[in-house]
Amino acid sequence: MRLAIDTHSLASATRQDHHLPPDVLAQLDHGRCAAPFEWLGLHEYNGRWQVVAVAHGARSIEVVVDGSEQAVTATRIGEGVFVAHLAAKPASYALRLHWPRHSETIADPYGFDPLLAPEQLDAFNRGELRRPADVFGAQVRVVNNLEGVHFSVWAPHAQRVSVVGDFNQWDGRRHVMRRHAEAGVWEIFIPEVDIGAVYKFELLDQHGYLLPLKADPHARQTECPPASASMVAPPLWHAWHDASWMARRRSMHFEAAPLSIYEVQATSWQRDAEGRWLDWDALAAQLIPYVQAQNFTHIEFLPVNEYPFGGSWGYQPIAMYAPTARMGDLDAFARFVDSCHVAGIGVILDWVSGHFPADAHGLRQFDGTPLYEHGDPREGFHQDWHTLIYNYGKPQVRQYLLGSALAWLDRFHIDGLRVDAVASMLYRDYSRAEGEWIPNKHGGRENLEAVAFLKDLNSLIAREHPGVMVMAEESTAWPGVTGSPEHGGLGFSFKWNMGWMHDCLHYMQHDPLYRRYHHDDLTFGLVYAYSERFVLPLSHDEVVHGKGSLLSRMPGDRWRQFANLRAFYGFMWGHPGKKLLFMGGEFAQRNEWHHDRALDWELLEDPLHLGVQRLVSDLNRLLYHEPALHRRDHQPDGFSWVVGDDTHASVYAFLRYGGEGTAPMLVVCNFTPEVRNDYRIGVPEGGVWHEVCNTDSDYYGGSNVGNGGEVRAQDIPSRGHRQSLNLRLPPLATLILRAEGNSA
Repeated sequence: MRLAIDTHSLASATRQDHHLPPDVLAQLDHGRCAAPFEWLGLHEYNGRWQVVAVAHGARSIEVVVDGSEQAVTATRIGEGVFVAHLAAKPASYALRLHWPRHSETIADPYGFDPLLAPEQLDAFNRGELRRPADVFGAQVRVVNNLEGVHFSVWAPHAQRVSVVGDFNQWDGRRHVMRRHAEAGVWEIFIPEVDIGAVYKFELLDQHGYLLPLKADPHARQTECPPASASMVAPPLWHAWHDASWMARRRSMHFEAAPLSIYEVQATSWQRDAEGRWLDWDALAAQLIPYVQAQNFTHIEFLPVNEYPFGGSWGYQPIAMYAPTARMGDLDAFARFVDSCHVAGIGVILDWVSGHFPADAHGLRQFDGTPLYEHGDPREGFHQDWHTLIYNYGKPQVRQYLLGSALAWLDRFHIDGLRVDAVASMLYRDYSRAEGEWIPNKHGGRENLEAVAFLKDLNSLIAREHPGVMVMAEESTAWPGVTGSPEHGGLGFSFKWNMGWMHDCLHYMQHDPLYRRYHHDDLTFGLVYAYSERFVLPLSHDEVVHGKGSLLSRMPGDRWRQFANLRAFYGFMWGHPGKKLLFMGGEFAQRNEWHHDRALDWELLEDPLHLGVQRLVSDLNRLLYHEPALHRRDHQPDGFSWVVGDDTHASVYAFLRYGGEGTAPMLVVCNFTPEVRNDYRIGVPEGGVWHEVCNTDSDYYGGSNVGNGGEVRAQDIPSRGHRQSLNLRLPPLATLILRAEGNSA
């Protein structure tokens, strides 16, 4: 809709007893004035002082001068424009607005000087305002002893920008903002707006057309969906109790640390008796003790920044700085993170910088132009998700995203970010056919601007928050994802090993009779295991969209399905690389995950499901206490094959080493349902080897075939070792043995 002006009806109000030309008066009356501070507020005209105010719907306005009881009645000179003539320049004044049903006295928003400093605007233009949410958005401020909210927003191509909310009846004519043309930034300080007030921005595009109301890109709090307004956020009042955790984190070498991540979608892990999701406090009371009992080191949440569509699971965020209002306020989220830290659990968030949704109230065509996104759909439209792609070439856009990442770490003490869909960021031709993409300036397919952004992101976090991890969901052969930016790498702490996951699940889905023909699926991951620092992920993506649960993808009858899953978990926890398991996988969820309902916790009444849960807890305990299983995950000398070529028996055996002073660990997997007696495996040390984990134990729901808890090495050479163990391999099972000397 384009706003029109009828100046004819204002002809009688244009006598020159005020400084407003007729066209400006008409613009103010219709909310089209791009420079309201030149005309509204206190001004001198023909040697007299006057106050001009806009208040559509008011019966009358009085100007209260210098706090006196007397007031000057303003004259209506337009539909909603009033002017009051003062006897002298006041030291201060206020507006007394008489509405049809009430009156109020307020400070005039047009009586304040700009609050954005030139150096802030210059830094913003250069993309060097590292914490833009401390400047932009809605900032609670005290100005001239008056508390209010300073609003600012980037909209360089808008003809006019207003703040609208309950405090002005959502009338875009009331609080038109001041424009800083050199930076394309708009600002206004509105006194007496309260914390918790809801608001949006109302914009006219460069042609004068009214745009859909826009949520604040820098909002730190929002309404709960489906409502979509931003909210004036309070300060974070929470008093943190995690000083010792934060100190340890700063000195942590995460590449050599035990890392086992429990991936969670916060609104569907558990629900109350009425089927409603838990708030942060209720989730903390249940999830944190559970994660402790399962011995996971970290919780990783699918995105918790505000998102409008529940079916996106958070991967189409609308507010990059605000935790979702679905589960409580900002302090509640901070309490959750703090409680995790006190309990010794880290918190990782999925973070989406690759694309954003096309919702009308979001970033799409924010000022009537492709401001945050590319204008050309060959660069700016994501065909897979029907979302929009950030324009990383703009310093203001890069700054917006970098500021979001820092905000989660600064304000909420988050321990890591997992960056979603990195592959889609790196390649201009990602999921596009020939002719559907634009080459870079060198004619290549690499997105050079996205590469530069990711390097900046990782360098910034490493510098400002040492000990915080940044993980890449990256599924291609891009070199140096975890390499240092100084040497051409992207700088991530870890990369999700998507290839390992696909190969292993492909292998496990085969009937054991045919696994001999796919033997290399499990060995291939070691060919490239040290090219990056890897996380081995069994994530949410593997239990949705018709793929079924992990358990349902295992072949055979019920007993064999459980045995296969237990054996696979043993293999995974013994394999080099950090571990990640999506919720429900730890107790062999039978049904495919759905975001609108809780996990099937009643399954734990079944001994087989309970057995898998016990196994995962014990595997995590072993991972944590045994240096050989984590310390050299990313170093070739931390691993060696013992049996990697027994395709006929589908047996794998390998050694893990933790370095000097630590006991080596032997992992042996039998991926057939046959018990294999007298299976000889070479070992690097003599003496007793303790069977510290047997996934076929009856404690886990297995058949309890094994080696009686310990095996003594014999002086019989085997596979390059002088000593060897004569083992009984249980069916569809993994054994983990430790050389005598250390105990978990």
